[in-house]
Amino acid sequence: MSTRIYVPIDSTALSLGAEKVAKAIAAEAAKRGIAIELVRNGSRGAFWLEPLVEVQTPAGRMAYGPVQPKDVAALFDAGFVTGGQHALSLGLTDDIAYLKNQERLTSARIGITDPLSLDDYIAHGGYEGLVAAFGMSGADIVKEVTDSGLRGRGGAAFPTGIKWNTVLGASADQKYIVCNADEGDSGTFSDRMIMEGDPYVLIEGMTIAGIAVGATRGYIYLRSEYPHAFATLKEAIRRARAAGWLGQDVRGSGKAFELEVRLGAGAYICGEETSLLESLEGKRGIVRFKPPLPALQGLFGKPTVINNVISLASVPIILARGGAYYRNYGMGRSRGTLPFQLAGNIKRGGLVEKAFGLTMNELIHDFGGGTLSGRPVRAVQVGGPLGAYVPASQFDMPLDYEEYAKNGAMIGHGGIVVFDDTVDMAHMARYAMEFCAVESCGKCTPCRIGSTRGVEVIDRIVANEQRGKNIALLQSLCDTMLNGSLCALGGMAPYPVLSALNHFPEDFGVDKTEAA
Repeated sequence: MSTRIYVPIDSTALSLGAEKVAKAIAAEAAKRGIAIELVRNGSRGAFWLEPLVEVQTPAGRMAYGPVQPKDVAALFDAGFVTGGQHALSLGLTDDIAYLKNQERLTSARIGITDPLSLDDYIAHGGYEGLVAAFGMSGADIVKEVTDSGLRGRGGAAFPTGIKWNTVLGASADQKYIVCNADEGDSGTFSDRMIMEGDPYVLIEGMTIAGIAVGATRGYIYLRSEYPHAFATLKEAIRRARAAGWLGQDVRGSGKAFELEVRLGAGAYICGEETSLLESLEGKRGIVRFKPPLPALQGLFGKPTVINNVISLASVPIILARGGAYYRNYGMGRSRGTLPFQLAGNIKRGGLVEKAFGLTMNELIHDFGGGTLSGRPVRAVQVGGPLGAYVPASQFDMPLDYEEYAKNGAMIGHGGIVVFDDTVDMAHMARYAMEFCAVESCGKCTPCRIGSTRGVEVIDRIVANEQRGKNIALLQSLCDTMLNGSLCALGGMAPYPVLSALNHFPEDFGVDKTEAA
């Protein structure tokens, strides 16, 4: 009887030596004549413990980590194949507080299953949602998604059901489902973890979306910086098609849905949905004017559902367990869960999927363990490079779309980058404007010119050149960008700038009254 041992194949684990650890375990087992089955699972998301090795025992999966190749012989000496004690022992994986205290709905299988095993996926509840959808009308599927309260997890938080309903009601000979997997925000990795650790949940979610709105073809637009996700998705799609979960007659349902992956070319702007469509069509990634909305005239001029990875990956559990089940999590108009991603100066970085309504203090201190440097947290940037800087004084505010919007911030894709008290917030504000200038597609003047002028104005403020006048000019410039930009790149660049100026004016050489 062989012992099942799990070693992650996730990009983060690989970057920390998981491949060498897996080879060392296989070699040591062979050397000792111990029969093992080595399973390459996804990461659990507790990145500070990677490479995290798990051993299946009668009591459950026992965790050891972080494991390096040099530790492997000693682990075998300690009898870790039967759950033996070692300095790297972490006990039962399910009892690790970081994991135990989460509400994993969308990422329920990540780290538990072999990402490419269809049998594993189905054994853990996979394709229950799609099978349920086979017996429903498109309108009923859309209603279930609408009732769940699911909103776009890519940043804009637009109600998913409304978008789907628009495409459902549109008349066309062809409709499309497009997954925006161009995950380019700083401190974000939940999309990648889904695609590498549970690709079938995304495939299932897109197939359900296709059946709901009458779309027979889907595309995953993936950032080129994710080669492991690219390989995993291609193989998962091949296997799903071979097993009849994709194709002209999905599992004998009479419904057709085909899917393929397309690689981007490194442009941040292609995370914006209309630029993404331009790129998918083989053109330069430039923002389109709206209207028309992509839901009516999207890819190749046809009605198109465009959703983020997490949005689509949340759909299977909604169809499997019902919209009311999903809606039971969260608060206000922010329903369900969001995979928050802890990065930056944080002791325990990784994925934390929780229902909306917890606080930043809970995330940073209860899950993250505070800063890696041991110094006080001064600020966190929430929602990517264009997200506002939230000061420690607001860390008890519930993580809710509306609450954050009321305070000039956004939750976005759930990326959280932590900074300790040594950070220079004027430098961070300048970086935000510079980032916008570099990544702008150039189509609209407020973004193209405003971001360049913004860098210059911040430099003048820091250099104390007519500081009062330049603060007023920066605020006016931000107002123009916010209200005049074609898309969120220029429209949101003011968020980090103004939040840094308002909450940390001393870093700009000014006091509160000047910045107000």
